[in-house]
Amino acid sequence: MAHIPVAEDDEMINELVVHNLEAVGHTCVQVYDGAAVLEHLNAGEAIDLLILDVMMPKMSGFEVIEAIGQETPAIFLTAKGGVMNKVKGLLLGAEDYIVKPFEMLELIARVDVVLRRRQPKREVFTLASVTVDLGTQQVRRGSRPISLTPQEYQLLETLIRNRNIALSREKLLDLAWGIDFYGDTRTVDVHIQKLRKKLDWTDHIKTVYKMGYRLETGS
Repeated sequence: MAHIPVAEDDEMINELVVHNLEAVGHTCVQVYDGAAVLEHLNAGEAIDLLILDVMMPKMSGFEVIEAIGQETPAIFLTAKGGVMNKVKGLLLGAEDYIVKPFEMLELIARVDVVLRRRQPKREVFTLASVTVDLGTQQVRRGSRPISLTPQEYQLLETLIRNRNIALSREKLLDLAWGIDFYGDTRTVDVHIQKLRKKLDWTDHIKTVYKMGYRLETGS
């Protein structure tokens, strides 16, 4: 669930938006002018999404986005439905633009879409008690971290992304070392042996006769 400040100077709309977002599990802060949004951001609290009315006292929603940049995702709420206003909001970096009056179910659905889009997808591969987080490049056996060199990790990730596929030594050099590498294919053999030992994957990193290697996962 997300933390979502709602900046809307119409108290009734503000209350309604907050009530519905909190009903589905989000936490909200109510603010009623653009300057208050900046004060909240400057307080250093983690924010997942902003709901911003365009026409607010002190600072408009457009001015708020211009001040904070595009790092914090925002959805504009506005009575201004003209194409140029929508274009301006989107060009400033808003994730969405909803024209009043709107259905609360539509707002909740659009909030969910933005939050899913902004959340980094976590890719985790697990085999024989070894877990590889492909986002953070952390490798563990059970709870114990496994130390790999950068090149060992690149080879490991190449095997994982091409699991159950036989890859020649030349192909592994291209994918894990890069086309500019001028070393010998025996380099692959040396690194494969190191991975087998460190990960205890002797039964999973298979030698393909006269070709190369394959990571077998059984699925």
